[in-house]
Amino acid sequence: MSVAAVPRKIGLIGLGLMGRPMGMNLLKAGHSLTVWNRTPERATELVAAGAKLAKTPREVAEASDVLLTMVSDPPALESVLWGHEGKSDGALGGLTPGSVYIDSSTVSPALVKKIAEACRERSVKFLDAPVTGGDWGAREGNLVFMIGGEEETLKEMEPILGVMGKKWFHLGPNGAGQTIKLAMNAILALQVGAMAEALALVQRAGLNGEQLVEVMQASMARSGVLDVKSPLMLKGDYKPSFPLRLMHKDLGLALDLANQLGVALPATAAAREVYNYVKGEAKEDVDYSAVMRFWKK
Repeated sequence: MSVAAVPRKIGLIGLGLMGRPMGMNLLKAGHSLTVWNRTPERATELVAAGAKLAKTPREVAEASDVLLTMVSDPPALESVLWGHEGKSDGALGGLTPGSVYIDSSTVSPALVKKIAEACRERSVKFLDAPVTGGDWGAREGNLVFMIGGEEETLKEMEPILGVMGKKWFHLGPNGAGQTIKLAMNAILALQVGAMAEALALVQRAGLNGEQLVEVMQASMARSGVLDVKSPLMLKGDYKPSFPLRLMHKDLGLALDLANQLGVALPATAAAREVYNYVKGEAKEDVDYSAVMRFWKK
């Protein structure tokens, strides 16, 4: 779906595992980039490549006709957009009529709808566009975007999305992107948790986990996420591509949404308890495949 991109003034807030490589791809495509991060040292690589470091989220928005956010959770996003009490440093206050705001964080559909209303009041076009693909996809420009919002706005933004991703899906009005993302992450968490459980069973029986993986990959049990994660689980290599703390957060958001909608998610609730235990025991940031540690305790 990649489309030739005309240079734009882009603002990027959130320079973590995903944001930094996304920003680098935007710079490589010739866009002007203004950035902000709560810890400014994370901007060093992007500034060296030509980005401008702003002092506040509002300053980023004022310098941009397209604003992109990629932050860790709902409180972080609210802080970035509405700013600190008694200050006018929030990004929403700097957005100009006709500009476009894209949020690629994973947050609640309820927060998305609150943001959409605030954007409408300011005549700002808004897409909720969470991503999947991990830090590797961010580096390679192979992310997949799940998008809620106006189709016309999506069409306008396709050249920019095409710099960072390989595919995008227009799923409905604002909030639809986040709903699909939460449902998908619940599936990923359950698959990786089930793999960890099965490996524990096989290994306790005195067999090699590699044998299970080999059979699984030749059967209906094969899946993309398990192809990637099971070798890491067998080695105990939990360098974060998608941190477990964020998967734990997303499971909580999925359960909150399910509660609002009156949908029972018993498997997701059980999985969150396991992820919660491993998160509490972790002394460092680990990938969500480290859920395997629950059975190593």
